[in-house]
Amino acid sequence: MEDPTASPLFSMSFSKGIDVLAAFGPDRPLMNLPEMAAAAGISKSSAQRFAYTLETLGFLNKDLESKRYSLTPKIFELGYRYLLVDALVERANPYLLDLNRQISETVNLAEPYGTDMIYVARCATHLTTGVHMPLGRRLPIFCTSAGRAWLSMLPPEQARDLLKASPRPKYTPNTVTDLGQLMDMVAEAREQGYAYANGEYYRGDLNVAVPVFDKRGQPAAAVNISAPSTRWTLARMKRELVPNLLATSRLISTTPPTPGAAAPFRRGYTG
Repeated sequence: MEDPTASPLFSMSFSKGIDVLAAFGPDRPLMNLPEMAAAAGISKSSAQRFAYTLETLGFLNKDLESKRYSLTPKIFELGYRYLLVDALVERANPYLLDLNRQISETVNLAEPYGTDMIYVARCATHLTTGVHMPLGRRLPIFCTSAGRAWLSMLPPEQARDLLKASPRPKYTPNTVTDLGQLMDMVAEAREQGYAYANGEYYRGDLNVAVPVFDKRGQPAAAVNISAPSTRWTLARMKRELVPNLLATSRLISTTPPTPGAAAPFRRGYTG
């Protein structure tokens, strides 16, 4: 397949600027120019130009003493704009809140990107939980209920290709990494209408999920319930929470929220 970055339409300079921003993370919250150059795979002179530009635009801050750069809160604007225009998020939010109030546990909406699921909407429990899941967090498709629920609606070969392409580290003793076993779990989810994961990414985190469909009937996301093993067993979640989850997914997929229910979340959704 032809390399899309070889196209004359591809802006390598813009791409490298994005690489500079993406280089910041928990292991690199602060960087000087040589560190920035190494992390982004660019020359020091390029790092200097990108850093100056991003600082001028307000996305980076430079400490005058250490000469190290850090991200500023303005970076939130880039990700938040997606939430402003994603009609599925706006459509789903009232139903996620209703489900959260019914069960008093955390409810999430996750959308696929590559071999990950990105969490784009969340109604958190008021009860104690050991899992912190901010919006925008990416979790692997292969070991999460949301990922398996979405995969279950794809043609089996496409699901297999995605699982084969996914790095599959063993995050906890419960993490299923075998491709054949994972395909069996996806097939089970396809048959039953929901998927599950038993502490496979976070220890003690139980979750169940069902797919959500767009207007064309294509799988677009998954809605999941996350709860700790200190309050639930997986068998009890399947028995008591999956029916509510299935009902919520059907509403998100087929029924626009009423104006009153949508009002607190209104960002331009039109149907």
